[in-house]
Amino acid sequence: MNQTPASDFVKDVKVIKAAILKSRYIAARLANAEMLKLYFAIGAYVSRNSREGRWGTGAIEEISRLLQKELPGLRGFSPTNMRNMRIFFEAWSSPNAICQPLADKSSIVNSSNVFSSSSKAGSRIRQPLADELGPNDATAFMSIGFSNHMEIIFACKSIDERLFYIRRSAAEFWSKRTLLQHIKAGDYATQGKAVNNFALTMPDDKQMSRAVQAFRSEYLLDFVNIVDANDDEETLDEPEWMMEMVSKIRRFIQALGPDFCFMDVKKRFIVDGEEYFADLVFFHRELKCMVAVELKHGKFKPAYLGQLEFYLACLDKYVKREDENPSVGLLLCREMNRSVVELTIGRHNSPLGVATYRTAEDVPNQYKSLRPLLEGAHKVLSEFSVDPETE
Repeated sequence: MNQTPASDFVKDVKVIKAAILKSRYIAARLANAEMLKLYFAIGAYVSRNSREGRWGTGAIEEISRLLQKELPGLRGFSPTNMRNMRIFFEAWSSPNAICQPLADKSSIVNSSNVFSSSSKAGSRIRQPLADELGPNDATAFMSIGFSNHMEIIFACKSIDERLFYIRRSAAEFWSKRTLLQHIKAGDYATQGKAVNNFALTMPDDKQMSRAVQAFRSEYLLDFVNIVDANDDEETLDEPEWMMEMVSKIRRFIQALGPDFCFMDVKKRFIVDGEEYFADLVFFHRELKCMVAVELKHGKFKPAYLGQLEFYLACLDKYVKREDENPSVGLLLCREMNRSVVELTIGRHNSPLGVATYRTAEDVPNQYKSLRPLLEGAHKVLSEFSVDPETE
């Protein structure tokens, strides 16, 4: 009997591997959804009994201790996390939250008799996300971890803001640390608010709308150490500054957004024998075009837009493919006078956007002396912090 060469099984291995990974993903997603349902139900139970006075002071601590005794090795039910479950329930069942009365079809409280609807408060138990939001938001809600949910609740006041970060966390598989970076950067408040001329330069309304949403009014680049902002830009060692940016390019892309695909740094163009270099070039998947990003250390100057527009012309002439849209430019400055930008940008014929950025150096003077202490504390806490889900 002839033995089949191992190389003949490569395709079969790929098929089975894909099936295994898909099954694991589905299992993890379903497990997370069940955990959220359980936490929501326990949060309802804790809320009902602690808010109505049946439980006295220290009840949550004692119940947590007894649970650990009854179920040795139980994780995720510390007093802190049980209070978080209560916050989770109350945040999504308050009158101003988007939710609906618990229906029979829901399994959130049907899994245990301890959450009986016979309680006088049972009729008030609600489930997160109303049906009218559609299946996408419901799926996103149930697919992100409890830790992410709690960070969103703590940081976001409005339902729209919560849903913004829930959708992004689900779509981009954000860890809690990544989520906190985007919350700190103020993605929700700055999304789609960069000064731009897209309405004047993009005839396609759908493309224009996508471009508006692709750029924020401010970016957090707190991983970049930049020299004193009082120095004139001409005196800076720009290559050294750019190389530091390149060494952190992955985090820079995360700051820009998930649709940005890195293409080149210091993109070189030769026009009539002269060399020119664009700082960074990306391809934006949704816009289906290249994006040239120029980084300026100081305050916005009108001349910067002319320079950026020249790079766009070079990209469109020498790099752009026939099936791609015209290139878009994004100018990032340390600061800008919005009136000056608006007056200038409308005179340009290429699609341009202007935004500002912040860095770790943007700390009030009275707190700068505390930075070494704060950074040391952050390092210690990050090494010993416990995720609520694994507590």
